[in-house]
Amino acid sequence: MAQDQETIEKSTPWLSIGAVLAAIGASVCCVGPLLLLSLGIGGAWMSTLTSMETVRPFFFIVTLIFIGLSYRKLYLIPENCEEGQACAVPEVKQRQRMIFWIGSVLILLLLAFPWYAVYIL
Repeated sequence: MAQDQETIEKSTPWLSIGAVLAAIGASVCCVGPLLLLSLGIGGAWMSTLTSMETVRPFFFIVTLIFIGLSYRKLYLIPENCEEGQACAVPEVKQRQRMIFWIGSVLILLLLAFPWYAVYIL
């Protein structure tokens, strides 16, 4: 049981990093051309930058899985924390949860970009 807890604690940063990378992968088909346009790079070839559109559902699902695993780590798994460790301080847990929710909202906004991009462009 202690080994499982250590494994979960060591994998926590990778859950957040994985969620962000998967969200970027899911929205690269739409955010990439917008980024290039905002940098002043344009042309007719910009419309051909939709090759990542076929793998978007895969990245979308992977992103939601990572967000779910992060939620599970923060809210559902009881923490084995010894006195004097950072995880024993309630403010640390509260800050982790706040960062999780802010990050999740930003990630979900990035995932939903193709749906609201038509109103921006």
